[in-house]
Amino acid sequence: MNNPRFRRWTGFSVMALILSLGAVPATFAGSAGASSSTPPTQGMAPQQSVGKGEGTLNLIAWEGYAQPQWVAPFTKSTGCKVNVKYAGSSSEMVSLMANGGGHQYDLVSASGDADLRLIYGGNVKPINVNLVPSWKQFRPFLQAPSFNTINGRHYGISYEFGPNVLLYSTKTFATAPTSWSVLYNKAYKGKITVPNNPIQIADAALYLSKVKPQLKITDPYELTQTQFKAAVSLLKTQHPLIKKYWDLASQEISLFQNGSVVAGAAWPYQTNTLQAAGAKVADTIPSEGATGWADTWLLATNAPHPNCAYKWMQYVSTPKVQAEEALYFGETPANTQACAIMNTLQKGGCAAYHANAPASYFSTIKFWKTPLAACGNGKSNCVDFTQWQQAWTQIAG
Repeated sequence: MNNPRFRRWTGFSVMALILSLGAVPATFAGSAGASSSTPPTQGMAPQQSVGKGEGTLNLIAWEGYAQPQWVAPFTKSTGCKVNVKYAGSSSEMVSLMANGGGHQYDLVSASGDADLRLIYGGNVKPINVNLVPSWKQFRPFLQAPSFNTINGRHYGISYEFGPNVLLYSTKTFATAPTSWSVLYNKAYKGKITVPNNPIQIADAALYLSKVKPQLKITDPYELTQTQFKAAVSLLKTQHPLIKKYWDLASQEISLFQNGSVVAGAAWPYQTNTLQAAGAKVADTIPSEGATGWADTWLLATNAPHPNCAYKWMQYVSTPKVQAEEALYFGETPANTQACAIMNTLQKGGCAAYHANAPASYFSTIKFWKTPLAACGNGKSNCVDFTQWQQAWTQIAG
């Protein structure tokens, strides 16, 4: 099945990205601990209680995040009728919220490459996590991550997530590759596939942070011009090796099924789908670590239905809903108690998506966050996302 969840990387447009960034201050901070700039809504006090639902809830979400099997029980128990606008990319979500979305929509299920744009654009506001009881059951690293928590202020609650793994053919590799260097090895020319996404530059930067320590890369999303140029240069040398830059998970799955490629950057979803079909593949997180994505439900600054919004955050944070959505989309749930339920719904479901992995596994993942000019070290000499997009257009050609 070509799960609709995996269309988040399509629809990238340079002009759309520039327009969506236009309303964002150039001096915003680059990480949760940064204080070089204050989000416009940071002074807004979160509500202290959840009242009666307003009868309506308007969402901007990834396609499939408001399926009937979850919406119907929610509406029945809360009286909040759900209306959803599905977005095809992170930049579309930012654009929708910037163009009046704060008055029209209540919540947006943004990924880490959009969160800070929304926060520093003033399109979302702080929330009270104490009003979401299941938040306490979240994995510690998702309770206050740098992509949705600024200066101790929570702007949303984390949701499903996943690592970007190295997928490989076990026919070609008898043992698991230990390094991302496989994707840059000329020996596999024409047999490599990676995502068609500017955030892929972070993958190259993460690899370089280990193999070229002289670059002094400490954060793959906070790159100086020198570090950025090194990552871009590496990806340009990789270009002749690429069979295809994939936009959809189904494309990568097909490439491995027909033997066109032997290694690529992927998600556990592709691995599990291929293995279920009998393909001789496996995946690993190499020694350099990996990047990863994590979604967050962010509350619109002028949400017209805040009580229904909180009720939704409460509902989708529960172990049962998280388990169901994790299996449906091929993701890992933020709620640690979802694991047991995943196994009752699908044998081995918890392990298949690493929901029972140790903390050491998750510590190797550098989760997406918007590349900003303002670095987390208080300086403003990092390369912003607009330049990432422009560079990617040149890389992928």
